[in-house]
Amino acid sequence: MLTLTKQKQQLKRNRKKRTTTTSVTNNTSISLSRHQQTNPPSIPICDLYPDGNYPEGQILDHPIPKVPPIDGSLAINRTTNEEKRMLDMTQIEIYRELRQAAECHRQTRKWVMSWIESGMKMIDICERLENMNRTLIKEKDLEAGLAFPTGCSLNNCAAHYTPNNGDNTILQYDDVCKIDFGTHINGRIIDCAWTFAFNPKYDELIKAVRDATNTGLQTAGIDVRLCDIGEAIQEVMESYEIELDGKLYPNSADCTGRHRSFENFYKLLKSNIAFFIFRNDKSLIIIKNEVCS
Repeated sequence: MLTLTKQKQQLKRNRKKRTTTTSVTNNTSISLSRHQQTNPPSIPICDLYPDGNYPEGQILDHPIPKVPPIDGSLAINRTTNEEKRMLDMTQIEIYRELRQAAECHRQTRKWVMSWIESGMKMIDICERLENMNRTLIKEKDLEAGLAFPTGCSLNNCAAHYTPNNGDNTILQYDDVCKIDFGTHINGRIIDCAWTFAFNPKYDELIKAVRDATNTGLQTAGIDVRLCDIGEAIQEVMESYEIELDGKLYPNSADCTGRHRSFENFYKLLKSNIAFFIFRNDKSLIIIKNEVCS
């Protein structure tokens, strides 16, 4: 009788031990499949999401174009037509690569803004950014890496300035800086730029740029004419004004180059992106114009 009791007690202990081991194993499995990014970031995005389900980000509905296509087809058919939805599903691998590149861009951008400050050399800023970008994208030949050299344009230099070795340009407190960098996975490019300034006197300028950018994104879509997107962007930009050192500056521009603005933006273009090409065959002039495509 005593022996039987001891056997039962031993069986209970063994069952408890197995349950505890299973619980620990399951918890370990969960922790391995759900990585959390370090601070500063050090885990490549592909390792952070081993299942390949990268964040989707903000998804906007297709807008209704001001001038409908001649054949009567609208982008709304893509959300109501089952055949079109099935065609979109065939692109899921492309979307996955774009979202991986986009998440790398987002984390790099957030990290850069956590330490960038006036008094730093522009070339040092670019090199730190690109090194982090290479780590998070897990750079490998043509499969993954930087899409183009980082741009860090200051003040009246609108875009595409990249410091070379020996360039000792310093980021100043009163500078307005535009940082532009890109990532890619298998030639699927994510290109994004943002504007920032340390001096609060430029807050209204930053607000105008952000509002105009969001308006352009909301206006863009399948079947929308490029000239209509530019017109929407210009309308928002011109609705703002900025006061600098006691003087009020209205913001306006036109195709002739005449402008009374705190930033001359009439010559700026945005282009569509193709496979391994970040300046393709279509350009968007960001003011009202007659160029439809």
